Amino acid sequence: MEKTAVVTGAGSGVGRASAIHLLKEGWRVALLGRRRQSLEETAQLSGCVDRCFILNCDVSCELDVVKVGQLILLEFGCVEVLVNAAGTNVPRRSLEVLSSSDYHEMISTNLNGSYYCVQAFLPQMRQRRSGTIVNIVSDSARQASPKAGPGYSMSKFGVLGLTQAINAEERPNGVRACAILPGDIDTDLLSRRPNPPDAMARTRMMQADDIARCVLLAVNLPARAVIEEMLIRAAG
Repeated sequence: MEKTAVVTGAGSGVGRASAIHLLKEGWRVALLGRRRQSLEETAQLSGCVDRCFILNCDVSCELDVVKVGQLILLEFGCVEVLVNAAGTNVPRRSLEVLSSSDYHEMISTNLNGSYYCVQAFLPQMRQRRSGTIVNIVSDSARQASPKAGPGYSMSKFGVLGLTQAINAEERPNGVRACAILPGDIDTDLLSRRPNPPDAMARTRMMQADDIARCVLLAVNLPARAVIEEMLIRAAG
């Protein structure tokens, strides 16, 4: 297996934690995100700067993803693992107050961005008959809630469907996909809630590192096995 990976949203949260774990396991990793400074911080935290390929990318822009995808394949030759961790939500998220622009931002980033990245790297996985795609979804893809809001839930339901479609169509081609559905994680995204949780509530939540360990489990399984869906919540 070629130890080359792409991680979106690699500048913070689950994306950063997943990238660091992959780098420490010897992978070459393309770090994608909107803010280069954050991506460089991820590389420094990993202690493996020499195996990082840092690229600014707005996954909601298809042309941006296509361009970056071509650069990565030129640099790496192939990509064995794709981790779609980029995601967003908005403070004004209920049906009563959700604006059209905020709705489209969530769909464009969370759903369309995942699809664009899959299409950028799936063809060479299919051709090589080997590859793992891990989509960071949410337990909101199992049950919508006011906490998540409709736009976020709709986008994550879509990413779950995308994951299922990859497994349904690409299994004969040696490509597998895993949807990880976390509950509350103590990340910066919590600050965008209408009523952000306090410090005490955050201590009871999962950490980004917990989800990154799930990513590594899905990636490191023998090629004959696939975790199609993983629902993970805080134990307390």
